[in-house]
Amino acid sequence: MAEGSTHRARIESIDLLRGVIIVIMALDHSHDFFGSLTSQPTDLSTTTPALFFTRWITHICAPVFFLLAGTSASLTLKRMSKAALARFLVTRGVWLLFLDTVVMRFALQFNFDYQMTLLIVLWALGWAMIVLAALIWLPRWLIATFGIVLIAGHNALDNIDATQFGAWAPVWRLLHQLGPVLTVGDHLVFVTYVLVPWVGVTAMGYVLGSVYEWEVRARRSLLFWVGMALVIGFVALRFSNAYGDPLPWSAQKSPVFTLMSFVNTNKYPPSLLFLMMTLGPALLLLRLFEHGVPALLRPAHTIGRVPLFFYIVHFYLIHALATLACWIRYGTVANMFQSPDLAHFPFTAPPGWDFGLPVVYLVWAFVVVSLYPLCKWFADVRRRHDGWWLSYL
Repeated sequence: MAEGSTHRARIESIDLLRGVIIVIMALDHSHDFFGSLTSQPTDLSTTTPALFFTRWITHICAPVFFLLAGTSASLTLKRMSKAALARFLVTRGVWLLFLDTVVMRFALQFNFDYQMTLLIVLWALGWAMIVLAALIWLPRWLIATFGIVLIAGHNALDNIDATQFGAWAPVWRLLHQLGPVLTVGDHLVFVTYVLVPWVGVTAMGYVLGSVYEWEVRARRSLLFWVGMALVIGFVALRFSNAYGDPLPWSAQKSPVFTLMSFVNTNKYPPSLLFLMMTLGPALLLLRLFEHGVPALLRPAHTIGRVPLFFYIVHFYLIHALATLACWIRYGTVANMFQSPDLAHFPFTAPPGWDFGLPVVYLVWAFVVVSLYPLCKWFADVRRRHDGWWLSYL
């Protein structure tokens, strides 16, 4: 199950799951740049089943990132003290904040005007690590309680609007309600990945890390039964429409659209039902992947060993491909560098931009295949060398 290296042992099932979901994530981002920038794939009044499920399958990505970030932190305790881990989590968290607001912002917009800045996944992940640096000093049962309360209880706060807090409204938006946190003239900072539920997921990932100290059969049993409990609990709670998501499901014009309504849970912020719907299958995949890495998934396993590296580079590649497509199709790339508004993020697309799903899937395949050799090279570099800076990539 474990892969040996010169410097540390890695858990193959964790790397494989991380690699599979980051490959799936690239599909979502390919659609962000080559699909429609004005219609929403999850809007049942305008979407199609193919478009909806292309978006829906990628929902598993962010929850797994946050969960496994906590798990990796827990496993790191095998080779460093808690004090050293806390320092690492704080410095890595600050590094992720920088990556999100500088490196990734440029990858998304190809400009430095800062008229529009979205605080997205690395922003929330950075703060989750900083909070985890404090949480690791607590008993695991207390960390688990903290995580469960945040995940299961935060939807009880859905009716609290940021405007109730006056000048402190931006703080509430950072914690729980997506929206603008800073507006200065033409410059807008908008948060989409709020902290409360995501910090809870990372805390639960840290608790999950302790099961990798268990006997194999006990660990596999826990992964299976907790995963099944989350899946069954999602179906039962979602069916009731009683709690767990701000948007209830309802019967639609066809069975397929009714199913789409049923699984169309809220990601921004991630509702309890959204997290149950995604983390349940994730745990079942972890259980399945304990049997080893199938030959077909070895490339995904390699990518999963360098997830942050792939995450950053693939955005630049997709945006570069979109810029090339814009030049070929329209004879200009000016649109690719203009700051968008929220309805046209991540760039101001020319009229009729949507390339359609077949092109989106082709771009996705090209991006993953072309980046695999680079990921393999960097994974080998990390395996052979132990420079401190490699831990930040």
